Amino acid sequence: METGDNGSWKQKALILGGVIGALTGVGLAYLLVRKSEETEGGMQFGTGEGVRLGIILTNLARQVARLGDGSG
Repeated sequence: METGDNGSWKQKALILGGVIGALTGVGLAYLLVRKSEETEGGMQFGTGEGVRLGIILTNLARQVARLGDGSG
């Protein structure tokens, strides 16, 4: 990516990242709703699952932050 075009690549990266994140979030929410409908038990999301999800998302953010720095 070139740096001579006054940061337009940064704007494109932010927009693309936002779109990908939104689509991923909607897709995962759809899967969660579908699973909830299949079990007919409603949404049951406990503290343990919340902590595990938080750890997974933190690790994912770390991996994304490491992209391109040669330490992967």
